Amino acid sequence: MLIAQLSDPHLCAPDTLYQGLVDSNAMFEAAIERLATLDPAPDLVLLTGDVTEHAAAAEYQLARRLLAGIRQPVLAIPGNHDEREAFRAAFADRGYVPATGPLHFAVGRHGPVRVIGLDISVPGQHHGDFDAATTAWLEAALAAEPERPTLIMLHQPPIETGIGFIDTYRCFGGERLAAIIARYPAVERVLCGHVHRHMSRRFGGSLLQIAPSTTTAIALRLAPGAEPASFVESPALLLHHWRADSGVVTHHVPINPGEGPLPFF
Repeated sequence: MLIAQLSDPHLCAPDTLYQGLVDSNAMFEAAIERLATLDPAPDLVLLTGDVTEHAAAAEYQLARRLLAGIRQPVLAIPGNHDEREAFRAAFADRGYVPATGPLHFAVGRHGPVRVIGLDISVPGQHHGDFDAATTAWLEAALAAEPERPTLIMLHQPPIETGIGFIDTYRCFGGERLAAIIARYPAVERVLCGHVHRHMSRRFGGSLLQIAPSTTTAIALRLAPGAEPASFVESPALLLHHWRADSGVVTHHVPINPGEGPLPFF
């Protein structure tokens, strides 16, 4: 089973540049076009938050229009730039968004791998919180099919990345999440966005992976007290390839692949 992961498109109002720097709308369209070139095609597409920049109605309308161009099923979770009720309204007809409460879901109808999406957003804040209620919900969801291969996605990573100005806005309560995952070895990956960089780390006995953004990259500044900054780097998506005999292998896929194919000797 092939599962593509896009993250943090930060769709803006028409004719508006994201961060005053780039056309994030056009960059997300390019990501969707890149998806269409993958052979074999993904079976499922995940979108790990910050679908919009300001959670405005026009931005969600644009999201719906662009996502309609993806021929595979799409499962999305909100990020800190989204707004829960606006997000719910925009994705209500997708068949997996709950009518009330946090936007958690567990979906297993698209193949052998189950996807669990967590809404860890804190209204009006940029950090996330894996709180007691989310802990109980996830425990019940995992216990329903404890041996089924599973991907868990949440927007803010529940770890410190070493980039201080991002770690301020991480998902708190990560130790609770890690403790649950450690009891369910069928959790193949914990998938995040938010950081606009590709990163990975062991987490709860599984592997946590942070997807790059389809728009700008957050500066890799590991020095204490470093100031936030963005770079216009090569955007990318992740492609998670699950096989029954080996689990998940993840590929970093540039959206603008460059020159090629060239001879290989």
